[in-house]
Amino acid sequence: MSATPVGNHIRRLRFEHGEMTQGELAERAGITRQTVIALEAGKYAPSLELAFRIARAFGREIGEVFHWVG
Repeated sequence: MSATPVGNHIRRLRFEHGEMTQGELAERAGITRQTVIALEAGKYAPSLELAFRIARAFGREIGEVFHWVG
């Protein structure tokens, strides 16, 4: 799998939120832990809906979690 042009700050935000585990984020966003792993590794670009759900899990705007790198 190659990297996507969508970068993210998920790992940093998890640690800023009390060292939230990948499993905890997955549960809050309604996804699997494997999806969180792929997102953090830059191997998966989320759908718009998923990006909103992850941002909401952190109480942030989408642009604070995801950014364009391509």
